[in-house]
Amino acid sequence: MHVKVFKTKSEASDYAFQLLIKQKDLGPSTYGLATGSTPLGLYQLMVNSEYDFSQDQAINLDEYIGLSKDHPQSYAYFMNQYLFSKKPFKATYIPNGVAEEIHQECLNYDQILEQWPIDLQILGLGSNGHIGFNEPGSSFDTKTHCVQLTESTIKDNQRFFENNEKVPSRAITMGIDSILKAKQIILMAFGENKAHAIRQAIELPASPLCPASCLQQHANTFILLDEEAASQLSGEYNA
Repeated sequence: MHVKVFKTKSEASDYAFQLLIKQKDLGPSTYGLATGSTPLGLYQLMVNSEYDFSQDQAINLDEYIGLSKDHPQSYAYFMNQYLFSKKPFKATYIPNGVAEEIHQECLNYDQILEQWPIDLQILGLGSNGHIGFNEPGSSFDTKTHCVQLTESTIKDNQRFFENNEKVPSRAITMGIDSILKAKQIILMAFGENKAHAIRQAIELPASPLCPASCLQQHANTFILLDEEAASQLSGEYNA
């Protein structure tokens, strides 16, 4: 695990972009992608770049159960709005949140992950330490599964929903075991509200109580932080 602290989230996003381009220079790749505000800086850099992603695959971490791909708050809609419509990929995969058989959808997604092993996985971090939608208490050996979202996660995501629309309470998420199979992982976390989870993930023993702490087991992981997210760390970490 490599921990790097930057003055701003923009600098951290720039560094993540350089890591992504190093992977791209190796040839057609499969990228694991995240949603939420954290990776938006990285996605904008991808959009503004000269790089062509039309020979690459993209596999997203998760999707809300009950939201179709054309729902404005679905993660499929998010990815199309901020990245895929501007930088087309050869193929993109996002769990189907309105699948009739959710269990079967999870099994199908695991088959996709087996067919297209992830070269570089992008992660954000929940304020409670979740990655993907793997909430505290999630086993480190889980594969794609349905999860009941915690109240803190629902509260964190309320800002994305307009007109007092209720945030979905369940989601399909790539499991921790699936995430750890990526050849390289980049986790970005910005803001003081992530500081407690970052300390748990980096400086305390790995535990399912902080799902992100599983990354201690992955040698090729980069943790990219702004100064606020790193504010509770006791060690010295520099970009």
